[in-house]
Amino acid sequence: MGQAYYSTEKEIETAVLVGVINQDQDEKQVEEYLDELAFLTETAGARPVKSFTQKLDRPHPKTFVGTGKIQEIASYVEEHEINLVIFDDELSPSQLRNVEQALQVRILDRTNLILDIFAQRAQTSHAKVQVELAQYQYLLPRLTRMWTHLERQRGGIGLRGPGETEIETDRRIIRDKIARLKEQLAKIDQQMATQRKNRGEMVRVALVGYTNVGKSTIMNLLSKSEVFAENKLFATLDTTVRKVVIGNLPFLLSDTVGFIRKLPHDLVESFKSTLDEVREADILLHIVDISHPNFEEQIDIVKLTLYEIDPTEKPNFIIFNKMDAYTFIKKDEDDLTERTKENWSLDELKNSWMAKNNLPCIFISAKQKQNINEFRELIYDKVREIHAKRYPYNNFLFDDSWKDAGEVDS
Repeated sequence: MGQAYYSTEKEIETAVLVGVINQDQDEKQVEEYLDELAFLTETAGARPVKSFTQKLDRPHPKTFVGTGKIQEIASYVEEHEINLVIFDDELSPSQLRNVEQALQVRILDRTNLILDIFAQRAQTSHAKVQVELAQYQYLLPRLTRMWTHLERQRGGIGLRGPGETEIETDRRIIRDKIARLKEQLAKIDQQMATQRKNRGEMVRVALVGYTNVGKSTIMNLLSKSEVFAENKLFATLDTTVRKVVIGNLPFLLSDTVGFIRKLPHDLVESFKSTLDEVREADILLHIVDISHPNFEEQIDIVKLTLYEIDPTEKPNFIIFNKMDAYTFIKKDEDDLTERTKENWSLDELKNSWMAKNNLPCIFISAKQKQNINEFRELIYDKVREIHAKRYPYNNFLFDDSWKDAGEVDS
């Protein structure tokens, strides 16, 4: 039947989640993906109450899952008065229509859900334009007659071409909106590029990582600022840049939007200027939530996304955060089954592949301020290396004595 999810929050909408087990993702992975989808759903403001999964070689071309599973979901939706059904993959326009007809409730796929969260989280005009553009690009190929109200935004009379159907009118309206948003975004991008140039040639460090790994908390800790941080996905949309001084060495630190599995392509394109902070950074600090059960896959997803954004090689260091929340299951001595990563202690992980393949890597807790001085020393040393090459004539100005003082709050 599937795993049930419960929330203590009183939300208006209830949601059912749907995933497919296939050759690319086994049952355990799908359970983890649906847990993430449940978190996304809660972040969007709905309450996930149940999940359905089905084993298929490939998603059904008409309804994503098989006819029998659709009927099972439909019965549950009707019996429990569910408002929303969310699929953990992107649905094609025809799949979206067919599923909507079969279930008679509102249908969202993973992409649409993420776009909705971004729309809620957008605070600045820049972020709002970026999200709106991505939403219209997603909507355009999925238009049905339910969207005919769009023509009224153009005034209606005299605007429809000879013999043009309502849906063709709607497509034209959306294409016009997309064109205007792109023009508006280009102007904002140009302004932001000018702002980046005006910052001078200070060394730039960017925090990158999967969503909800603690980047904003680390930004607050290092810069003594109050960047918004919350235990929800995509708490940060707009890139925040702060001047940070460690010892007497200044540099720029930026907190970027978090990545996620299957991040919508249109969203990546729309947020191109925001991600320019990653392209123009001298050093990338890849923040990883060591307490997350699937942190290894998250590392791979971030690395792949970073390569798509900027394939050039630059210093990239992994920072394992939330060490205070890491837990492991100690195996009994007489248990001869093979150990999994859940059976590794934190000390063992520090001496495993992570320490060997990701040198240097550091384990910290930004929340509890554990190993923060070691973290600062890593940043200081790497920034100073770049600064010394860029400004060899003033390298003598920097003093390393702050390290011996054991400062934590400098």
